[in-house]
Amino acid sequence: MEVEQGRSESFGELVKQGAEARIFESIFVGRRSIVKERFSKKYRHPTLDSKLTIKRLNAEARCMTKARKLGVPTPVLYSMDALLHTLTFEYVEGQSVKDILLDFGLHGINEELMNDIATQIGDAIGKLHDGGLVHGDLTTSNMIIRKGSNQLVLIDFGLSFTSTIPEDKAVDLYVLERALLSMHSSCGNVMDRIVSAYKKSSKQWSSTMNKLGQVRLRGRKRTMVG
Repeated sequence: MEVEQGRSESFGELVKQGAEARIFESIFVGRRSIVKERFSKKYRHPTLDSKLTIKRLNAEARCMTKARKLGVPTPVLYSMDALLHTLTFEYVEGQSVKDILLDFGLHGINEELMNDIATQIGDAIGKLHDGGLVHGDLTTSNMIIRKGSNQLVLIDFGLSFTSTIPEDKAVDLYVLERALLSMHSSCGNVMDRIVSAYKKSSKQWSSTMNKLGQVRLRGRKRTMVG
């Protein structure tokens, strides 16, 4: 444990820790960067744990690279270290969409900026889905508006996977919808604006939206049972 802690400290300043990974702010070849370290799970056999961790690192790197090829802005991937179980990315300077929308809730909505953000979100998700990629964790915390250009950047592809199944895409949208309702209800129905942009971006939107209705119904039932 001490060795692992010492190793982690060498990555830089700890910014965030989740159930699967630690996020550090660091420097890579003179550039400000983010290091994501997937840490070991003590309950798993070490060999199996390492194989699973490397598999997930590879999957995240592939999905992130694919997203960029599909025209979706993501942080530039600088390096992957299979031994240290880390990915090093470009540091994206800017505000998270979460913080922007929370500010709207407190101080009033900037309609022009809101429409721009919603349009970029819908367009990005449409490109992902038509390219056979599901983000897996579409929340406003995983979207950054880049300082200077106001470009939306999607981050954290740790739960991403490839799929052409409409239901998988619908669940992706449902996760975002629930996040917006729970965190940003004071901003009105932002999801309507996002869906409008999604329909313009995605050629396959119809089958996904049909499934979204079913996913919503199933989700409501689960909520009621819970």
